[in-house]
Amino acid sequence: MFKSEKQRTHAILAGIILLTLIAAMVDFGQFYNKTLGKTLPQTKEIPFRLGLDLLGGTHLVYKADVSQVASSERTSAVEGVRDVIERRVNVFGVSEPVVQTAKSGSDYRIIVELAGIKDINQAIKMIGETPLLEFKEENNKPKELTDEQKKQMNDYNKTAEKNAQDVLGKAISGGDFAALAKEFSDDTDTKDKGGELGWVSSDSTTYPELIIAVEKYKTGSIIRDLVTTDDAFQVVKLNDKRAQKEGDLGLDKKEVKASHILICYQGAEQCSSNLSKEEARKKIEELKIKATPQNFAQLAADNSTEPGAKTSKGELGWFTRETMVPAFSDVVFAQNVGTISGVVETQFGFHLIYKEAERPLYEYDASRILIRKLTKEAILGPQDAWQNTQLTGKNLKRATVQFNQNDVAPEIRLEFDSDGAKLFSDITGRNVGKPVAIFLDGSPISIPTVNQAITSGDAVITGKFAIKEAQLLAQRLNAGALPVPITLISQSTVGASLGQTSVASSLRAGLWGIILVIAFMILVYRLPGLIAIFALGVYGLLVLAVFKLWPVTLTLAGIAGFILSIGMAVDANVLIFSRLAEELRANKPWSVALNESFRRAWPSIRDGNVTTLLTCLILIQFGTSIIKGFAVTLTIGILISMFSALVVTKYTMKFLISDKLTAKQWLFGVKSKLL
Repeated sequence: MFKSEKQRTHAILAGIILLTLIAAMVDFGQFYNKTLGKTLPQTKEIPFRLGLDLLGGTHLVYKADVSQVASSERTSAVEGVRDVIERRVNVFGVSEPVVQTAKSGSDYRIIVELAGIKDINQAIKMIGETPLLEFKEENNKPKELTDEQKKQMNDYNKTAEKNAQDVLGKAISGGDFAALAKEFSDDTDTKDKGGELGWVSSDSTTYPELIIAVEKYKTGSIIRDLVTTDDAFQVVKLNDKRAQKEGDLGLDKKEVKASHILICYQGAEQCSSNLSKEEARKKIEELKIKATPQNFAQLAADNSTEPGAKTSKGELGWFTRETMVPAFSDVVFAQNVGTISGVVETQFGFHLIYKEAERPLYEYDASRILIRKLTKEAILGPQDAWQNTQLTGKNLKRATVQFNQNDVAPEIRLEFDSDGAKLFSDITGRNVGKPVAIFLDGSPISIPTVNQAITSGDAVITGKFAIKEAQLLAQRLNAGALPVPITLISQSTVGASLGQTSVASSLRAGLWGIILVIAFMILVYRLPGLIAIFALGVYGLLVLAVFKLWPVTLTLAGIAGFILSIGMAVDANVLIFSRLAEELRANKPWSVALNESFRRAWPSIRDGNVTTLLTCLILIQFGTSIIKGFAVTLTIGILISMFSALVVTKYTMKFLISDKLTAKQWLFGVKSKLL
């Protein structure tokens, strides 16, 4: 890919610089946006995620009462409660909440750490609730307003209508329509454009009431009456009007009003008639002889095979050319108004068409000032898709995982008590062919469709479950059904000021440590030491960027792991530079000495870091939350420190140092040559 080692070095160094700039923008996005962001594109500001000891918050300890639960199910029940609590505290936007279980003798405890939470009492209240399991059915009953709500809506709408009438009066009196729209319109999409809607076709379904209102007015007119819809009053102005065009020739577009008689036959689309095609043709030809504009509607009602013809009497209303199939449209748009066509054949059968009227279609350039009404939907909110039944988790005896006999797929078996069995039988009986939803803590976990009424007192939830998913679902169901109340036995609060003080002290200690490391590297290794400091800066930017992007929750222990990883990063450079000094004392060429120093130092760097990483993995797997934070930040630091030492340091030295410069061996801390 690269023609020379020099090109390779330049390319890698360019990549390092680009990566460093990106990391710097992530780390210091706020400062970038305040300075360069005024002229250059802004970047997303990503804050650090702070833990309980830094951000402040609450440490809660609950005792779970498992006295009413079988001993074999207690651990599962408590773990289910822990899972529910974790989902509940997530509602508060807590930074990395920690929820874990512990056992002390025969007592089961749940430990909750909430960092940065504002409403502690509300959190405690929500956590303490017993997990709620509900069975719901579709809600087809519309909400209704109370008398008080009806009065509120009527009073509001009377005021809105009066305001709209006042605006209409100002517009008719010669007021600036655009200025009135900007001042009074509730339509946020058009008010800044002076209420301009653009061109609207007369056959558009977007503004049907507006089209009806403007079609009788001249260009430039203010519509004299309010245009009223279910949700608003509108003051409308017609700016311009033009005929719609269609086809390549740009002909005026029209719409037709017509009715028809259809006689279908066996084999025609959407036809249930027993007539053969020949019989259908004979019948339509007989009707053609009888049909007149005066008796056409009655003939359609008595003879047409179109569904609903007895009521509609064949009436099709107004339609455009593209609304109908081509064979039908070509005839009706060509015939004269007031005439009855000959026999027309389409894929639906044979037709007679009576053309009642024809009119051109227009486009209207209109503006409006919209004053919104208060609607029933706005007061009541959206219709709930589900409504509660009386069946809840209190009626569930247990949920267990079993396997389908046909495909061995995991499924959940629910066993109800006697009351629950009767309720479930009633629910499934009235919802055959419909879904019944199972909710846990207000969220649907399964929405099966009922195939038949279930009277056995148990049910099966099937789905594309993995075994672990099925076990987790059964655990959650049991947690919602089992009586596992929890009692708050301990609460301690960590103030944010205490966390800030701890951070300041830790950062101060870390800063002094970095200064001493820098002094040591420069005094002992000189020029390579300076390059190592540059690599250390790149390392720091990359680590902090990873902490933000992952994101990693920073605790005091985590900061300690980060600072320790700085020492690990320098340690790799120390091994490399010591080897480099030996190679230079042996009077080897610079490129050879550099490559050899990295090659010979690599086994020591690898072994030291791998053993540390293994320790970190063990701490992450088995340690508590504080220990995990330390291990995670140390792991990230070690991985990036290896990149810093083996890539950043190496290729920076390749770029900056030459054979000529290595002649001054004091720059490399070489005191004497080997004999």
